[in-house]
Amino acid sequence: MPRDERHIATIPYGKLGIIPLKSCTAMGDKVDKYLVDWREKRDNETVLSVAGYKKDSYILNAKTPRFGSGEGKGTLSDSVRGHDLYIMVDVANYSLTYSLNGVPNRMSPDDHYADLKRVIMAAGGKARRISVIMPFLYESRQHKRTGRESLDCAFMLQELTNMGVDNIITFDAHDPRVQNAIPLKGFESVSCTYQFVKYLLLGVDDLHIDSDHMMVISPDEGGMGRAVYLANLLGLDMGMFYKRRDYTKIVDGRNPIVAHEFLGTNVEGKDVIIIDDMISSGDSMIDVASELKRRKARRVFCATTFGLFTNGFKKFDEAYEKGIIDKILTTNLIYQPEELLSKPWYINVDMSKYMALIIDTLNHDSSISNLLNPVERIQNRVREYNELHYGK
Repeated sequence: MPRDERHIATIPYGKLGIIPLKSCTAMGDKVDKYLVDWREKRDNETVLSVAGYKKDSYILNAKTPRFGSGEGKGTLSDSVRGHDLYIMVDVANYSLTYSLNGVPNRMSPDDHYADLKRVIMAAGGKARRISVIMPFLYESRQHKRTGRESLDCAFMLQELTNMGVDNIITFDAHDPRVQNAIPLKGFESVSCTYQFVKYLLLGVDDLHIDSDHMMVISPDEGGMGRAVYLANLLGLDMGMFYKRRDYTKIVDGRNPIVAHEFLGTNVEGKDVIIIDDMISSGDSMIDVASELKRRKARRVFCATTFGLFTNGFKKFDEAYEKGIIDKILTTNLIYQPEELLSKPWYINVDMSKYMALIIDTLNHDSSISNLLNPVERIQNRVREYNELHYGK
């Protein structure tokens, strides 16, 4: 069913309210503009009879001020009674600071998560439903126990649902099986595969999307499912690297990687797409790209949902200058410094329209199954690309 027909067939669950925390204001503004524009164009009497359906903005003002000691609180400037609330937070936004005894202190993921809980507490059970949109799932890299370790991600999910959160929406969770921690609540790990394909086709004009000219690569065994999915959608072969580690040592809490070993068919002369959930320091990504170029791959494109770049951009600049990496695609689901946006090797994947579509659909209590399954949209996009550039 077309999007607007599906939405006007159901009454909204409650008055729509969006609360983008200060870590997520830019994304919140973009999402709000899409929602205002879409709803302004709808003329169905049934949905228009709902109070507050058409508004100039669906953003509700929330603040998380700090005391001089660094302690904080959450406050709401607008009423949330009866609202279907969507609270947006970017726990990976390292650009924000607060004053601690007069000294600027950079906000960590822990601080962002604490502010999220404060805003939920400020709502105080008055909202009709609360959904949390947390693109980078807090503590998602600590999703399983190895030895005497905490299970932070599972505890976080349980804590939020115990506070009254009904749905948690994240993107490309490091391991979506962590949803087992909250089996009676809503949990969606949304894929960005369609947007990667869309922006790669928009950014590169001479791609040949067939098994003779292109290949999909998983940088490790943990990302196999992601790579298999994309390869099947595009009709391409797939290869995989596995990390050979030295299990006699522990460096920075993990066994160091000795080498990246490749499993797959010949990549010589082919464009390759390395797909993963995140770039952290980037060492593994550059190592994998270097191995592919050593095997005479034509061009290397890296597509990851979250570009953390924890060690800066110098290594990526050098890899681009040496021809090891041609383009890197990451989304705007987390904070992006201006320096990154200006890089010649960078393609920014805008997820705001997709996020707005998910919010609009959920507010109407409609199924989002077709939104989470982009097979038809990807195939249509590839077909349009081939017709435009090759007439077929």
